[in-house]
Amino acid sequence: MREVDISGRCLKDLKLFSRFSHVYVEEDAIKHPVAMDILNKLPNARLIKIKNYKDVFNRASQDFEAQKRSQKLILAKKRADFIYKGSRLCEDFGNKNFYYASNILNCIYDCDYCYLQGMYTSANIVVFVNIEDFFDEVSALTKDQSAYLSISYDSDLLALERLTGLARRWIEYAKSNSNLLMEIKTKSGCYSAISDMDIPKNVILAWTLSPDEVISRYEKLTPALDIRLNNVQKAVSKGLKVRLSFEPIMMIEGFETVYANFFKKIFESIPLENIRDINAGVFRMSETQAKRFNKKRKYDVFCYPTVKIDGVVTYKNHEYMKNFVYNELLKYMSGEKVFVN
Repeated sequence: MREVDISGRCLKDLKLFSRFSHVYVEEDAIKHPVAMDILNKLPNARLIKIKNYKDVFNRASQDFEAQKRSQKLILAKKRADFIYKGSRLCEDFGNKNFYYASNILNCIYDCDYCYLQGMYTSANIVVFVNIEDFFDEVSALTKDQSAYLSISYDSDLLALERLTGLARRWIEYAKSNSNLLMEIKTKSGCYSAISDMDIPKNVILAWTLSPDEVISRYEKLTPALDIRLNNVQKAVSKGLKVRLSFEPIMMIEGFETVYANFFKKIFESIPLENIRDINAGVFRMSETQAKRFNKKRKYDVFCYPTVKIDGVVTYKNHEYMKNFVYNELLKYMSGEKVFVN
């Protein structure tokens, strides 16, 4: 089997799975097919049975940074609140009924700017295996209305696909629900994990792309830009229309030159007719998350002047940054396909 290394590249000789030395499993989840499939891929991990994932994940006084260096895996069943209304901080692409689902909590990547550091007390990864209950709630939601659903909201689903197989299951489900428009967003180089599938038109594959200068400084453990672009090219070669996400836009030395050259490279690499749409957003985080974020880890994300607007922390010159990016994108794409916030 081809597996995935921690940088998201699908390589035969590098193992992601061996990084999980311990797996915590809820007793009533251990026999679930998804859990059994995952455990079969982790034969050397120490298995620890638990009653409820919150007993491990929500413990007080956990060291987020230490856990990030040695993440543990938690397999659980979600018992309520399978879908949520989309955040006002996220792009809805003009969709009235915007929701998100979190099959996985936390991420194998370690981006300095990630809001998850301000959301959870633990850096360990939780996989909710009872995916059929997610499907049931989405089916009920979309019985009489359409809905736009992001399923890679609190993790990078595709980066863990070789381990969990959840993206495949979501894609198969989407084929049976014409009222659903579903987005799978990723920084990974793991398109090959689903490249054999027939991706229906109501499934949007979206890649988050950043300049290499931003990746090397802020996006630890993620694939380089060329690897992500190679995956996008493979997807469009199969006739897929992809979404490109330039988010977050980060302040960096030589900002204008870095991003102008970055956009030029992107649009020289991907045919415009294969781009469904684009979104871009300047770095932002809720004030509450920003306070927790700063207590846990001291990074230079906030080394540039920031401002608080309606409970959201962002760069002081965010309007200039937003306008610069928007005008650069209009050099390549028509305005109706560009969403900037």
